[in-house]
Amino acid sequence: MYWTLELAISLEDAPWPATKEELIDYATRSGAPMEVIENLQEIEDEGDVYESIEEIWPDYPSKDDFLWDEEEY
Repeated sequence: MYWTLELAISLEDAPWPATKEELIDYATRSGAPMEVIENLQEIEDEGDVYESIEEIWPDYPSKDDFLWDEEEY
């Protein structure tokens, strides 16, 4: 399983919190790249409910990771 920012953005508007099956359904209905669906299918599912993309991809960059100041623009 690998994630890139481009793939993870496909789940940004997902209906959080969500289960693995709900995320796969959302990705399928929203036309996400096949790699997103494959990554979600590879998650070891124990009935967990995920609160955000960070629980699936811990390295997902937050707004703090970017160097620009939004108030400047």
